[in-house]
Amino acid sequence: MNRMKVTAVVLMALVLIAAACGNDDNSSEVGNNTTTAPQTEAMSEDDAMTDDDAMAEADDTAAVDSSDPIRIPLHNWSSQLVGAEVVGGILEDAGFSVEYVPSDSQVVYQSMCDGDIELVHEVWEGAFGVAFQEQVDKGCVLDFSTHNAVTREEWWYPAYVEDQCPGLPDWEALNACASIFATAETGDKGRFLGGPVDWLKGDAERVEGLGMDFEVVNAGSAATLWAELDAASVDETPIVLFNWTPNFIEAVYEGDFIEFPLFEDACRTDPEWGINAELTHDCGNPADGYLKTGVGEHFPETWPTAAAIVKRMDFTNPMLAAMAAAVDVDGKEPSEAATEWLAANESLWKGWISG
Repeated sequence: MNRMKVTAVVLMALVLIAAACGNDDNSSEVGNNTTTAPQTEAMSEDDAMTDDDAMAEADDTAAVDSSDPIRIPLHNWSSQLVGAEVVGGILEDAGFSVEYVPSDSQVVYQSMCDGDIELVHEVWEGAFGVAFQEQVDKGCVLDFSTHNAVTREEWWYPAYVEDQCPGLPDWEALNACASIFATAETGDKGRFLGGPVDWLKGDAERVEGLGMDFEVVNAGSAATLWAELDAASVDETPIVLFNWTPNFIEAVYEGDFIEFPLFEDACRTDPEWGINAELTHDCGNPADGYLKTGVGEHFPETWPTAAAIVKRMDFTNPMLAAMAAAVDVDGKEPSEAATEWLAANESLWKGWISG
């Protein structure tokens, strides 16, 4: 009897042990499933958070252009007036608002520093290089791009004057003939017809620095220069005046620039440079000057898409000459000339927009 009880107890114990082992296996399997599933779910959430964070970061750093108008100056020569509306028309086609602001061509760079003007697309080295570089050095104006066009701004004479003043285009030959350019206004000194005063060409300083027998008389506008040239050419009256290239003049009148001592930066600042050890400006203007686009320091970050378009804009000598001729020869308004230029060159500037 006792043996049977012992046997039964042993058998019961074995059954209980087997059941316990089976339960342990099942508990382990369930436990693994329980822990694995939450881990998988947690990783998915982490992945989702990572994507969201990346999207948020992308949104924060995306280039967004301001809706404020881009202000472009209007100066007092024809190619610039037409070109300003060409630049504005391109930007308007790209979806930007544009405002045109009449502005002094020297003060404009300070206006850019003050945040009143966004860009200047015709920075001529000879006329505006000093004023432009001064603000670039301060950091409030950016030297943004250089056009393909090569510029020159200098004293110029129509071809028939060479018969009246042998030795041209040498400046010393010109000075020896100063008396033939004299007028009632200048007495016994030759008359040099300069551009508007605000172009700051340094002509009076050059006359003094080189000891020339000339007096500078400034025209009130570019139109006055061409009117006087036209009148003088009728009876071949001697005239020497300010001219530049690219310009329509070269397609209408034969002539040449006066060759002064070659330009160097020191000529404008160091009296000891050059043939006159006491005065500056004893040289000519740059013979192969740049034509640049300058923008305000905040322009690229305020209008990043527009900035990329402006940086791709590249004007050539024939383009600028044609813009000037449309106004000065054909008598069109700058806005009309700009509209015609945009229509004739659409594939070019559409490429500037698309990049």
